[in-house]
Amino acid sequence: MYTSGSTGRPKGVMVTHSGLAGLVATNVERFGVGPGSRVLQFSSPSFDAAVWETYTALLTGAALVLAPATRLQPGRALVELVAEHQVTHALIPPAALAVLTEDLPSIRLLVVGGEASAPELVEAWSGGRTMINAYGPTESTVCVSLSEPLSGAVAPPMGTALGTARLRVLDGALRPVPPGVTGELYVSGPCLARGYLNRPGVTAERFVADPYRGGGERMYRTGDLVRWNTEGEHPVLEFAAGPTTRSRSADSGSSWGRSSRSWPRTSGSTVRWSWCVSRPRATSGSSPIWCR
Repeated sequence: MYTSGSTGRPKGVMVTHSGLAGLVATNVERFGVGPGSRVLQFSSPSFDAAVWETYTALLTGAALVLAPATRLQPGRALVELVAEHQVTHALIPPAALAVLTEDLPSIRLLVVGGEASAPELVEAWSGGRTMINAYGPTESTVCVSLSEPLSGAVAPPMGTALGTARLRVLDGALRPVPPGVTGELYVSGPCLARGYLNRPGVTAERFVADPYRGGGERMYRTGDLVRWNTEGEHPVLEFAAGPTTRSRSADSGSSWGRSSRSWPRTSGSTVRWSWCVSRPRATSGSSPIWCR
């Protein structure tokens, strides 16, 4: 799979089949997807979120709902598509949800990611369905943490580890930090990729030795600053800050929703269509842009 290229040229990430198996197994357990479910492929096949959609459907006996790009544009076209095919499971970025003026009543499980969801967006879309916030870099097989079902006007946390992922919040010396203290998020486990295709230097920089496991295992440095919140029944991760604005939903690899991107240029290629949504941010007044 390839990263988004938000920090430069897209990087080929060597993801193993074992990581994919853990991702799908968790989706079956947490999302109840299986025969009778209808999963929308909203993401472009070139984006790692499409892996979540495709294999979640095809490896569980569910139906994968495909459509031309014009029918996936947020607005009336998307509403009609979801209703026509009675989509039950979907992963839709917050910026796309924000421009929808009609509900999607057939969707029972709504996953958001790619940027932070505003509390008012959660309140508007969590009623009558299960709404989950997801986070994860391409380098750890698409997704490594999920929130509990969201309800009301809340700021979604990153949640807890998904499947085979192990999450650690460490300081600059790779020591665990106490709950509530900001540190960098490191990911390890069978979900971890082998590195970047033909990029040994970057691989060595981002995939570092895991001092807590030994045996040659490695951790992935996400670059995200996070902290453990222990106020609830179970500790959950929440963002403190990051090298760029993101939330799966976000990540240093795919970062479902970064504010700037560097697109590769191919001789003779043609961009047939594109759309962007600018949404004001209440805290700073800036306008993050989400493009497709």
